[in-house]
Amino acid sequence: MTARTAGKRAAELDRLGAIVIAALPACMAVANRSSPVVVGLAGLLLLAGSAAAGRPLRALLVAPLATPVGMAALAFLAWCSLSLAWSPLPGLSLRTLSEFLPALAGAYLVARLAPPHLAAVAGPAAWMLVATCAYVVADLASGLVIREALGQRVAAFAFNRPLLVMMLLAFPMTAFLAASGRRGLAALVAACLAVAAWRSVSGATVLGLATGALTVCALRWLPARAGLGLTGAALLGALVLAPVEGDLLARTMPDALHQRLAGSSTRARVAIARSFGAAVAADPWRGAGYGTSGRFQDAPVAERIEPEMRFMLAVGHPHNSFLQVWAELGIVGATLAALVLVLTLRMLLAWKAVARSAALALLAAAGIVAFVEHGAWQAWWTAGLGAAIAWLRALHYQSEAPKNER
Repeated sequence: MTARTAGKRAAELDRLGAIVIAALPACMAVANRSSPVVVGLAGLLLLAGSAAAGRPLRALLVAPLATPVGMAALAFLAWCSLSLAWSPLPGLSLRTLSEFLPALAGAYLVARLAPPHLAAVAGPAAWMLVATCAYVVADLASGLVIREALGQRVAAFAFNRPLLVMMLLAFPMTAFLAASGRRGLAALVAACLAVAAWRSVSGATVLGLATGALTVCALRWLPARAGLGLTGAALLGALVLAPVEGDLLARTMPDALHQRLAGSSTRARVAIARSFGAAVAADPWRGAGYGTSGRFQDAPVAERIEPEMRFMLAVGHPHNSFLQVWAELGIVGATLAALVLVLTLRMLLAWKAVARSAALALLAAAGIVAFVEHGAWQAWWTAGLGAAIAWLRALHYQSEAPKNER
């Protein structure tokens, strides 16, 4: 194979990988757990393209793991793996890990290899997201007749995962479009996603969008260090207070607010948080073991808490990723998670204002959703984060490049 042929094949693979990433919103709307497959396929295409082009894969994929934040992340993953040694449910722990690690690997490949190739598909990706939002709104307005005609599950909450993934993508994607002069398209993406979220039953998507938007607005008036400090304080506060979240809410949340938020099952959420918080208090150091939340009521620590508190341990996870880290990985896991967060924020201090603002908005939006929504190791969420980080790094590269190189 000649160098010219190899270069052409590498370019085709790179472009195909970027196109697959652009298609992620539509794929999720059709199959709401498909993001690990989509992101994994994109990652493999980009890896093949990089290999065909002779790019330094060691520098692209291995060297970042030797940085402070990379080593902290590896230490966290090592503790997750080590906790399998004392997991009372090793089969469940291994199954959870076997779903999480491939999604994490795909997310890492996309986040590291995709950014230089996303500018070419930014427009199509934006229109794909707009079209997906239009489909969601139309199907919800019609009583889900489209899903019924396609033989899919007829339930409004089936769109929650696609909307959450689009919410993650929207912050870096709209910032990228605006920075490249396509402000009208960026505004259209934001408006369409806001309408789709408001029309849906996904309160977490609305909350994430609102939190990210408020973060962007606040950062316009704050110095860089103050913005980083405020975001970091909020996220670290959520992590530190997670074990006592249930007790704090039980004491401070008035009945009138519970009644107003009845659709969000706030009373049940408080009870769940109290139950898992009690489990953390009973075993605070090493936790019950990675992935045990799926059957936490069967863990030995459940027998050491009040009988009336055990019932809510059977819900599958604490609906708070910060609390789940505490319950499964103890204070060691929580400390390593905090270290990853602090080092990530320190790294962002060197970024230009536009990219840093989008990064903090993404962190804030993802953090608030993690605080109220799904389990910590969900593969679809992990893959969605990887795609969002890829767009974020593309924005960072664009902001760093000289104008004559853009």
